[in-house]
Amino acid sequence: MANSIKITRALLNILLVSSLMAGFLPMHIFGQDSVLLNCVAASTVGSTNDSKREIAAFFAHVTYATGKFCYIEAIDGPLKDYCDETDTQYPCNPNKSYYGRGPIQISWNSNYGPVGQSIGFDGLNSPETVAKDVVVSFKTAFWFWMTNVHSLITSGQGFGATIKAVNGGDCGGGKSRGVQARVQYYIDYCNQFDVSPGDNLTC
Repeated sequence: MANSIKITRALLNILLVSSLMAGFLPMHIFGQDSVLLNCVAASTVGSTNDSKREIAAFFAHVTYATGKFCYIEAIDGPLKDYCDETDTQYPCNPNKSYYGRGPIQISWNSNYGPVGQSIGFDGLNSPETVAKDVVVSFKTAFWFWMTNVHSLITSGQGFGATIKAVNGGDCGGGKSRGVQARVQYYIDYCNQFDVSPGDNLTC
């Protein structure tokens, strides 16, 4: 328990410095009963070092996706089509756009639909909620992480596997600069947590 508390406190210190000063998050999200703190504590699996690496990986992706906590929405998002018309379970609203929003820049109707059902908002008809409600915003990031990424870190597949899960388009020579930037953020966070980044850092 003591180690878990130290990890979450270190995480909060990172957020306070980067997020609050950038105006990305309001102060109330950091309370003892906050969604952020509870989600981080709930995701703690494996050894203390595993937990440190997972938190480092999460914030490496968030730091990259938001331009160091500057952007809550993708800069060129409205110019791109993120509607998968083959997804009949979560059909697109033709008047809405499903580009990247929130800390991890969740995108596509196939994500907005299920995350809305999971955390309690209308993701298909009100995707802009992710950019306007800070609690919903971070809940979507944690939902995506726990659904698609969490097991990759805890099973020891390495940070590279998380890049492929978060944005596979960066892999295989797609955006090598993006991959390297994510890796560097991850290494930097691991250093702050005094933990080795492990193997398999790229994809």
